[in-house]
Order: sequence, then structure tokens, then C-alpha cells
Amino acid sequence: MSENKVVIIAGPTASGKSALATDIALMLDGVVVNADSMQVYKNMPIISAVPTEKDRAKVEHRLYEIYDPSYHGNVVDWLEKATSEIKDIWKLKKMPVVVGGTGLYIENLIKGTTPIPETPEKIRKHVQQLINDKGKAFIFQKLREVDFETAQKLSPNDVSRIKRAYEVFVHTNIPISQWHKKPLVKYLPEAKFFVVKICPSVEELDKLSYDRFDKMIKIGAVDEVRKLYEQGLDLKLPAMKALGVPELIEYFKCQIPLWKAIENAKLHTRQYAKRQRTWFKNRLKADFELRDCYREGIPEELCSLLAIFCRG
Repeated sequence: MSENKVVIIAGPTASGKSALATDIALMLDGVVVNADSMQVYKNMPIISAVPTEKDRAKVEHRLYEIYDPSYHGNVVDWLEKATSEIKDIWKLKKMPVVVGGTGLYIENLIKGTTPIPETPEKIRKHVQQLINDKGKAFIFQKLREVDFETAQKLSPNDVSRIKRAYEVFVHTNIPISQWHKKPLVKYLPEAKFFVVKICPSVEELDKLSYDRFDKMIKIGAVDEVRKLYEQGLDLKLPAMKALGVPELIEYFKCQIPLWKAIENAKLHTRQYAKRQRTWFKNRLKADFELRDCYREGIPEELCSLLAIFCRG
């Protein structure tokens, strides 16, 4: 039934995708595989909304809380681990149910990824030092000199993408624009995917985003982030950019009161969820689309389609 088959559950934050993935895994004798770039980190289960112990006890969950927050995770690293887990789940004759809100992870798993080699930390630090010493305008000009095609597409203020593009050239001596023209590398070319996406209304998503952050605060998010902050980690690390973390750190630094930190975190969560919704709506082709946030009870039509997928 599960040979070479993968169910994908994608949607914005607070849309109920983790609950849906758990229910589908129960129905299909499956294993849930995480595809959220923040839920891979340890010591922050509340702020990253890792599935509860109760849900994780229902079915097996993999690739949750696997890295220390000091680790700089990336899509290639996740793809390699997810591929290994999916193949192992197939060997167990179970169904992999991949769930997450990180569109880049899901898109690369389905379509493949550019064969750009991972940039060594030494080069990343070197380029960051150039930015610190000489400014973003300097590094943008350096990129224009070696990769004019990419520079034309970027805003001079888009420091993260400029930095990434220049790092790739320094490491490989090949412009990132040329790397993007190379054939995609598929990690699971044999896989057959069934994609479910959740695209609720903006109004429903707004309310759930606000409600969820209130719940996070009530169950200990402030103390959780405080412990994370006290580790003295580089604030540029991915884990330190999780929704709610930068805002609460401003509170710990006495830059803003707690109520303002919570208000800002709610606003940024809402904005992020809307961007996710737009991305999935426009870029992810799905076999089934749920127009409301999932709460409980798999729709009958989806049950039927999954049964056909499993038999096919």
C-alpha cells in the first residue's frame, strides 16, 4: 500500500495541519515526518508549536527537535534526513505523512533542488565580516561584478539573498544564476506524492494566529524563550528568528514592555501566516484543498481520495 508513496500536508501556521497529519497517519498506518524549519530545534517546543506529547503518542513522529538551537539548519540538510526517514518508513510498510509550513522544504522534496553545494561556515563568516566592515552596498557591488544577472533581480536592501548569492560564488566560482539553470536534483525520484493543502480565509487565520500565541504565553513561552536567550546564542541563527523569539528578546533587553512584545509577536505571526497562505495558494499544486482550518474529522472526500491513492 505505502510503497513509493508519500502524503504531504501543507499549510500556514495555526491552520491545524499537524492535527490533520496525525489523523491521516492514524487512518493510513503512517508515520508523521516534520517539514517545519523551526520544529527541528530542541528546547523550544512551545514557541515553535511542536505537536503535543499526546499527539505524538498516537502515532510515530520523526524529525522533531533533532538539533541544538546553535545549529544552522538548511534545506539540503533537511532533504537528506527526510529522504532517509521516508525510505525507512517505506521499509516498515507504513505511509510517510510529511507535514509542515516551510514551503521551500516541501517544494524541493516534490520537485527537486538545485545542485548548489553547501557553503562552508568559514566562507559565510568571511562574507558576513565584509558586510560588517564595509556595509551592504559594498557586498551588493561585489555581487554585481561577479553575477550581474542575480544582482539585477535583487533589491540592494535584500541583504540575506545578496549575501547568499555572493557566498555561493566565493565557494564555487560559479554564479548562483548559473547554478539555478542546472537540472534539478530529485532526492526521491521514485516517489508518488499526494498533496493536501490548507488555505483558510485570512480572517479565520488571523483569529487562530492570535489565539494560539495567547495560549503559548499561558503555557510558558516567556520562560522557554528566556532560557534560550540566556544561552548567549548568535541572534542571527535560524532558531533565534522563530516567531516570538526576537520580540520576547526585546523584552528581556528592557527595550519594550512585555505587553508590547506579545502584541508585536502576534502581528508578525499574523503577517507570516498570510505570506505562507499566499505562497501555498499560488505555488503548491494540490490533490485536495481544505478551505477551512482543520479541527477534527477528515472530510469524506479526502478519505476517498486517499483510499484511491493507496490502492493505485
